[in-house]
Amino acid sequence: MRKLAHEEIPRLRPSENESVERSPICVLLEDVRSAHNVGSVMRTADAILAREVILSGYSPDGNHKGVHKSALGAQDFVPWRQVENAVDEIHRLKQNGYTVAALEITDSPTVAADLPESAFPLCLVAGNEVAGVSDDTLNACDFAIELPQLGVKQSLNVSVAVGIMLFDLLRHYRNLTYGDG
Repeated sequence: MRKLAHEEIPRLRPSENESVERSPICVLLEDVRSAHNVGSVMRTADAILAREVILSGYSPDGNHKGVHKSALGAQDFVPWRQVENAVDEIHRLKQNGYTVAALEITDSPTVAADLPESAFPLCLVAGNEVAGVSDDTLNACDFAIELPQLGVKQSLNVSVAVGIMLFDLLRHYRNLTYGDG
């Protein structure tokens, strides 16, 4: 075994970015205050070829220097846009055939492995670092999806939680559609 050199790592060429088939997953961030968290989510969204990252409320946009610092250029390749209101955007997504899942701890959790293929395309909604997904936004979602928390702490950093869930959702979707999760 040897570590691959940077130029040996297989990856999408920037010129192919516009025409590549993206996964049927997008992310909506509601009032995520840290530009570094937004940038980290953009990097992960690029890694799974997410359809887009939607930034709502006071989440910093992809032009913010703090986003650039942690996104490391991913903001140039992941489609992203800013919207004012998460609830309005969720209604628009649903009208366009999306299932919408809040990444939140609730009294009726769903796990990614239980989702049917019909749950895709799916938009994963993540909320503020302290308050989480707002009640109004949670109520607009189809269901809540959560990561099991087995330790003493009851939460993860929002960008870490989104990253884990995006890969879990992608793996599950690929397994459902291609059998290669």
